Amino acid sequence: MNSQRNSEANTKHYTSTAKFDPLSVEKLSAEQEKYFFASRHQLMWWKLKRHKLAVFSGLILLIMYASTLVSELVSPYNLHTRNTEYIYAPPQRVHLFHEGAFIGPFVYGYDYYLDMENLKREYTPNLEKVHPLRFLCQGDEYQFWGIFDANFHFVCPAEDATFFVFGTDRLGRDVFSRIVYGARISLLIGLGGIIVSLFLGLLLGGLAGYYGGWVDSVVQRTIEIIRSFPELPLWMALSAILPVTWSPILVFFGITIILALLDWTGLARAVRSKLLALREEDYCTAAKLMGAKPSRIISKHLLPGFSSHIIASATLSIPGMILGETALSFLGLGLRPPITSWGVLLNEAQNINVIALYPWLILPVLPVVVIILAFNFFGDGLRDAADPYK
Repeated sequence: MNSQRNSEANTKHYTSTAKFDPLSVEKLSAEQEKYFFASRHQLMWWKLKRHKLAVFSGLILLIMYASTLVSELVSPYNLHTRNTEYIYAPPQRVHLFHEGAFIGPFVYGYDYYLDMENLKREYTPNLEKVHPLRFLCQGDEYQFWGIFDANFHFVCPAEDATFFVFGTDRLGRDVFSRIVYGARISLLIGLGGIIVSLFLGLLLGGLAGYYGGWVDSVVQRTIEIIRSFPELPLWMALSAILPVTWSPILVFFGITIILALLDWTGLARAVRSKLLALREEDYCTAAKLMGAKPSRIISKHLLPGFSSHIIASATLSIPGMILGETALSFLGLGLRPPITSWGVLLNEAQNINVIALYPWLILPVLPVVVIILAFNFFGDGLRDAADPYK
């Protein structure tokens, strides 16, 4: 007994002596209540913010798509401006210091001579020609979205100077300006194509999975016929059907529809297989007994159950369509000049001799790689955020 009393006397009691604060409990319960009563989109956003790579990729996509709205302002030159004295000029490096003194962003002017032995223009930077860049300036005139004339640019070369950050092509046109203008076409084709593809995939796949029977058989046979053709030759064949007399706008919409009509099959098959399983669930049966229409059951009860797969399929389909347009235009079967897209720009770099002598003409491939990686990383983050089991 004495030993037990001694042990109890020596036992330390780790009891907080602080006063009880009921506000802290209320604060905790308020945060818990905010979490439990949050909507699905709020939960997705909170989970997406924890995926740093996806957020960074989303910012890149936002910037690139926002630039398509102001392509004329971002590019230092007009799309059709030709600098005939600077044909195949290499990229000009941007400097900040000249002979130890800070000047700000500037480029050195070029001197060139014609190498008659190799039949090539040789450009050398002239360190005495210092051309500071101008910002928020007036430069080449253009028609903003083809509506009104303007000449405002975010960055311009110095007066009577040049600024070719990505060099020039065979006609003396600034490659960087053409890449900026080409982004408008290439990115909008992917966005427009995925809208049509998603609509067809969700509609036909949803009908096949929910109703089954002859509807399912017709949709499945159609999918099998489309997928039995090799993809690239089928793209080429359908693109070759487009009349050469069509205007650039009609060709643009034609390529968008072709890419969408061939891309919906994978999503439709996934939607169909998922609906076949979900339509037998208790909540689906309860919705039927309560008199819900099939369209409401599919859109409100079934499709949200696997929205993570739909999001992943959509984000992966957009870069596929961008690559499809780039490949068709590169082969000369897609968009054609005067339309400017990344594929059209790469079409000018088909000759291996041109690439060997003027490697900067292959630079339009960089935004293609960046946009595809950004869509893949952003799609992974959205899929994880939309997954209800994570």
